[in-house]
Amino acid sequence: MPNQTYVLTMARYNLWQNENLITAADTLSAAERVQDRGAFFGSINATFSHLYWGDMIWLSRFAGTPAPTVGIPQSTGLADDWQAFKADRKAFDQRILQWAHEVTPDWFQGDLSWFSGAIGRDVTKPKQMLVMQLFNHQTHHRGQIHAMLTAAGARPGDTDVPFMPDEYLTM
Repeated sequence: MPNQTYVLTMARYNLWQNENLITAADTLSAAERVQDRGAFFGSINATFSHLYWGDMIWLSRFAGTPAPTVGIPQSTGLADDWQAFKADRKAFDQRILQWAHEVTPDWFQGDLSWFSGAIGRDVTKPKQMLVMQLFNHQTHHRGQIHAMLTAAGARPGDTDVPFMPDEYLTM
């Protein structure tokens, strides 16, 4: 089950992969990034945006960081300014990594309760499950982004955890 070692590894992987995919996305034009490509959230930009939104929601629940002020339907608009998004995403990935360094073993015990706008009701689930959701949600949407980037002619780098460069393993 998840523990600090798991969240540190996944936070490092998150940072690496966001940099990987953003670098590949930078090879496309703005029009190519916002083109509807048939993914759940439509475009590369919109999917990056929703992923960022989801990370902010989960970290607000885990660490008390500010939550986004919009819901899922508006979650696709956070990357409209590509340059600002890149800076915000990088800073937030560092915040996730900081949380991973600071989380204590006892944090993983017990449940977390919140109101879910997605299903319109209060929810209580084990923290260990929810921390897996944070990182699984990232992987799911980054997979969509990777597929859209590849279809658009961009070439992201490696994505496998064992191939994470050493520089990320010590962050």
